[in-house]
Amino acid sequence: MWLPFHTVCLGSLTVSRRSVAAALLKCSKHRENVSLFSHSAAAQTCKALQFRNHGDPSKVVQLEDVDLPPIGENDVLVKMLAAPINPADINMIQGTYAILPDLPAVGGNEGVAQVVEVGRNVTSLKTGDWVIHKDAGLGTWRTEAVLAEGDVISLPNDIPLLSAATLGVNPCTAFRMLSDFEELKPGDSVIQNAANSGVGQAVIQIAAARGINTINVVRDRPEFTQLSDRLKAIGGTHVIKEEALRRPEMRELFKTCPKPKLALNGVGGQSATELLRHLQFGGSMVTYGGMAKKPVTVPVSALIFKDVKVRGFWVTQWKRDHSSDGRAFKAMLDELCQLIRQGKLTAPACTEVSLQDFNKALDAAMQPFTSAKQVFIM
Repeated sequence: MWLPFHTVCLGSLTVSRRSVAAALLKCSKHRENVSLFSHSAAAQTCKALQFRNHGDPSKVVQLEDVDLPPIGENDVLVKMLAAPINPADINMIQGTYAILPDLPAVGGNEGVAQVVEVGRNVTSLKTGDWVIHKDAGLGTWRTEAVLAEGDVISLPNDIPLLSAATLGVNPCTAFRMLSDFEELKPGDSVIQNAANSGVGQAVIQIAAARGINTINVVRDRPEFTQLSDRLKAIGGTHVIKEEALRRPEMRELFKTCPKPKLALNGVGGQSATELLRHLQFGGSMVTYGGMAKKPVTVPVSALIFKDVKVRGFWVTQWKRDHSSDGRAFKAMLDELCQLIRQGKLTAPACTEVSLQDFNKALDAAMQPFTSAKQVFIM
């Protein structure tokens, strides 16, 4: 059924296109996979955090009204529900990330949305479905978006909202690094720096669910004891300070825990070098971040005498490599959602903020020793 105007009649009630979205989700007779609105209707707008130039996020990001394009036959209209601020989002605004969208651009690469309208040729989604973005650079810090069916993948809506909003980047990164580089069995060990990051917390929980020990390295701080207790509470086997990597106490640790097959590096610099020193023969170090902004130095002895492998991982590239066949991505999401339902994988500590408070949220996200992930709730 196609209507040439902005309004549609639900029983005796006539409502606008924007307000009909909520009604559609409650009215089963409108859940068929066709759009109820004319694609030739005048452009609608949404609220979005947009930047027109690269630079300091506090100076270039603005809350603006952004036009929504018409909904094509293979498109979906989604309402964003929640979207976090990740380091990659900040880097993209600064202009230092590996991929940069055309300007002006809407910020944010991750989040969960709900489908409120579908084009006539859409077959894999229906109104009411929860979806996450498959790729980076599509802009999630907004109230609504029109996306191609192939740009999103559905999620079950029986998991917590914050878990869904933060699922597509950090847990997926952790899952792949624990799965793709070394054959890890129950009782094996993994060592990682940045253990209190979003990726680090996901590594701890996924590894614990698989019976894998984790040696979790964090920078010293006044609240180290509280942080250590929190990481152990979610499954961390050992939590140590970076300085301990160079001390004899590591020998004592390895009397009760096997040397790691896998090292996960999100810091770089000296921290990464120290991780390498503790790998067992033939082990792998996988770098997924560089928070120290310093190069990774690999000791010659580690290459010659321990035959270590030094690799890199970028979850965006993994998703693109598997875009033609979505089964691997879907299988990973299914397994992660099952862990969430079982209480074995939780969202990192989050602070919920509105789009209107974006300046405060961006500032908090860029502070050192950040204890909570900033998440926009739409």
